Amino acid sequence: MLFRQGACLAQRAAAASARSWAQGEGCAVSALDAAAAMLQRRGAAAAAKDGRRPPAQTHAPPPPPQQQPPRSKWMPEAPPPQGPPLTAAELAARERNNYLLAGTMAALSLFGYYSVTKSPAEGPEPSQETLVNWSGTHECQVQRFYQPESLGELEALVKAAHAKGRKLRCMGSGLSPNALAFHEEGMVSLAQMDRILHVDEQKQQVTVQAGARVQAVADELRKHGLTLQNYASIREQTVGGFTQVSAHGTGAAFPPVDEQVVALKLVTPALGTIELSEAQDPELFALAKVGLGCLGVAAEVTLQCVPAHRLVERTAVSSLREVRKRHADALKANRHLRYMWIPNTDTVVVVTCNPVPEGQDPAIPAPKFSEEQRLAPLRALLATRGTLPAEEVAALSATQLRDELLAAAPLDAGWVKRVNVAEAEYWRRCEGVRVGWSDELLGFDCGGQQWVLETAFPAGTREHPDGRDIAYMEDLLSLVSKRGVPAPAPIEQRWTAGSSAALSPAAGPPGSLHSWVGVIMYLPEQAEARAAVTASFRQYAGLVSRELTPKYNAAEHWAKIEAPEDPADLAAMQARLAARYPLAAFNAARRRLDPRNVLGSPKLDTLLGYPLAAQVQQPASASAAAPVAAGTA
Repeated sequence: MLFRQGACLAQRAAAASARSWAQGEGCAVSALDAAAAMLQRRGAAAAAKDGRRPPAQTHAPPPPPQQQPPRSKWMPEAPPPQGPPLTAAELAARERNNYLLAGTMAALSLFGYYSVTKSPAEGPEPSQETLVNWSGTHECQVQRFYQPESLGELEALVKAAHAKGRKLRCMGSGLSPNALAFHEEGMVSLAQMDRILHVDEQKQQVTVQAGARVQAVADELRKHGLTLQNYASIREQTVGGFTQVSAHGTGAAFPPVDEQVVALKLVTPALGTIELSEAQDPELFALAKVGLGCLGVAAEVTLQCVPAHRLVERTAVSSLREVRKRHADALKANRHLRYMWIPNTDTVVVVTCNPVPEGQDPAIPAPKFSEEQRLAPLRALLATRGTLPAEEVAALSATQLRDELLAAAPLDAGWVKRVNVAEAEYWRRCEGVRVGWSDELLGFDCGGQQWVLETAFPAGTREHPDGRDIAYMEDLLSLVSKRGVPAPAPIEQRWTAGSSAALSPAAGPPGSLHSWVGVIMYLPEQAEARAAVTASFRQYAGLVSRELTPKYNAAEHWAKIEAPEDPADLAAMQARLAARYPLAAFNAARRRLDPRNVLGSPKLDTLLGYPLAAQVQQPASASAAAPVAAGTA
């Protein structure tokens, strides 16, 4: 049995301490108490089930360097105690809560960032599984779930699926909000194929198994003086999922991460294992770099790296007028640029990252406000609801405070605007500077469980931006205001250069500029409220799709696209995708590599216009092939 609420609570609890440190709260006791109190208040028993969310990073500047905790893979270490001595009652409470959180963390250590519930069946044959993606927006009852441990086992699985015509969708970490990889008939996870195979320091390249986590790759590369060119917001994706959906970071000179792929080992149903690169079948390589798991299972990936480097991050608050005035120069002057627009306010949080000059150690000015002062606007607003005891409110981080505030009335546009105003003031108090390695600074806290729609659209070139990116935001903010959308913060805007991958939403020449904009609604924990927010978000996303997507020639992020329920909206989306991407060539490659369509899914087949006739072709070798179960779920 799957406890959806337990997974949700466990995800929030697991992130509480990490989020507290990242935001410079400087008190491990507060984070642990907050997480434990959250579990006690809403059901600790449910939270003991499987489920884990990625460690949170933060938008806000960190504490002074001497207070910065050492980084670890899952949870930061606690620094020496700070603040006034604890009373005996407080010490007892801390010990109790630490045990509770430790039990929760142990329950989180079994799988990736999707929730899995095992059936009693064990052994060489796969058992049935229940999977829920990280945001809790999609659930899948999987008949056959595999976790191969070697290339040979993966090849046998794909061959067997091809022989029997059985579905076998490949999944990564389960982080995609739309659960693109889910299929109830059969799935394969490469979580056990996570080795870093080779680092070539001379070529500045790394070859990894596709199940390797991005953060693990970054950690290994650091030992060799290397890093990846860019990072998405979360570093706990698998390399396979990271590249196959065209994930991206921000930087007008840097393409999405699929452009870092220089070679690919693909396990295909019809042709077995093939190797692709610019030198080996470049046309198929251009299709397969963002293949969405449809052309084959990406087993090994070689990535182009760059020298490891530190960045200076500056966070400042601006207005629409100032952003519009300085935007073209900002794109040229900054290696990485990100805007966080706060709806129904004239507030834009501008985050820039630029290399630290070699041999220099930039001075970091002392923060203008303490963490208590930064959080005061959010805490004061939450206190007006009277929903939490003051001691619990005092222990919450900024993102936790936002979650609690929005959960109070997530669809009340007036209330959401008040939350946004408080968050805008929080960011004014967070202006500051920090320095760190690129893989540490380019990630950030995406908030709690959520619905999100992100689109990419062309915006000229870095040298000559056409202004459509700012015009898009003006149109979007106007729609939110005029239609009374209860839109929370932030609406995030980032930029990349063009990608040579045919199915990248940012496909285009190297000098082209593409803007990515994401709208969001956070999901409360109560089932009825989640359903209401889901319905509201569909209206919000539909508004964006109808009013802005065609006007700006935008395309949805593959990990965040949802097929509309309305037939007219679906037909419009299919027409847009067909006009934007070389789907005839892509579907022809699918028929050649996967003639029985074992790797596809109804969602993708619907969106990509894959002909049903291709799904019933019989492979010539079907009679000779035998099913093989590799690994156990």
